[in-house]
Amino acid sequence: MESEKELMNNAKTPVTSRLSRVSDLMTEIMEIQAEDPKFHVLFIPGNPGVVPFYKDFLESLYEFLDGNASITAIGQISQTTKDWEPGRLFSLQEQIDHKVGFIRQDMEGVKVPIILVAHSIGSYISLDILRKFSEKVVYCIGLYPFLTLNKQSTKQSLIGKLAASSVLSATASFLIASLRLLPVWAARRLVSNSLGASWSDTAVQATCTHLRQYHTMRNVLYMAMTEFRELAAEPDWDFMRENQSRLAFLFGIDDHWGPLQLFEEISKQAPGTSLSIEREGHTHAFCCTVAGSVWVAQHVATLIKNRFTHLQ
Repeated sequence: MESEKELMNNAKTPVTSRLSRVSDLMTEIMEIQAEDPKFHVLFIPGNPGVVPFYKDFLESLYEFLDGNASITAIGQISQTTKDWEPGRLFSLQEQIDHKVGFIRQDMEGVKVPIILVAHSIGSYISLDILRKFSEKVVYCIGLYPFLTLNKQSTKQSLIGKLAASSVLSATASFLIASLRLLPVWAARRLVSNSLGASWSDTAVQATCTHLRQYHTMRNVLYMAMTEFRELAAEPDWDFMRENQSRLAFLFGIDDHWGPLQLFEEISKQAPGTSLSIEREGHTHAFCCTVAGSVWVAQHVATLIKNRFTHLQ
């Protein structure tokens, strides 16, 4: 196994970060602009939708696409370091509307085709974007997709109950936010020695800067509550069948958000969809390790190059 430093030597072009008002809501954007792009990759994160978690992935993807595509990643509303929308909580539908607003506001002038790449609940969001922008979006890649509830998952059930209780959500958010009382070095050590024992420096840093915020955790849990309501329904199989040639999904071996039962169901309902299973030992939170970020980025780049051969 290569060291993290050796793996990241492939990602030499750094992302830039900025804050932008989208539909009058402050939004965190990360991007890499190509000199002569043939495509524009729009990345939709999961939940938490903190885009700095995906820094290693985005930089690796740019390198694996040989600089032929500009890349933009848009964060979820109110999951930033500062509470720009005091006291407001945003539902899944509001997050979807926000991404639609971003395309209309910031990507209207993009002259090249758009490829959507999305993680977890971002895959669900990206399907709605594809529905609304079928002429601009040419391909949609969902990574470890969360498209419908997994009723067999105990973990998912427990998270759903936590998110559904405003008291429990507020309490959990307060307890996590109380870690802000620790100095940064102590918080980094705590994360590294517990949740992030194998995490990259990028993921540890994003955890310490973004997830120790009360407003961020409240919005993560509120968005999750509305996800559980919306995803209780079956996926829109008719739409997926109509667009199966433009869809690709990557599943994990042991992922309760995107279980292999969903892989099997998509293969039956929309057999023309490109489906893959990751067997390298990465997890749903692939972006939290350098190895996971690099492997998934290479997989995505291969899908795009195979689909659009003129990128070779």
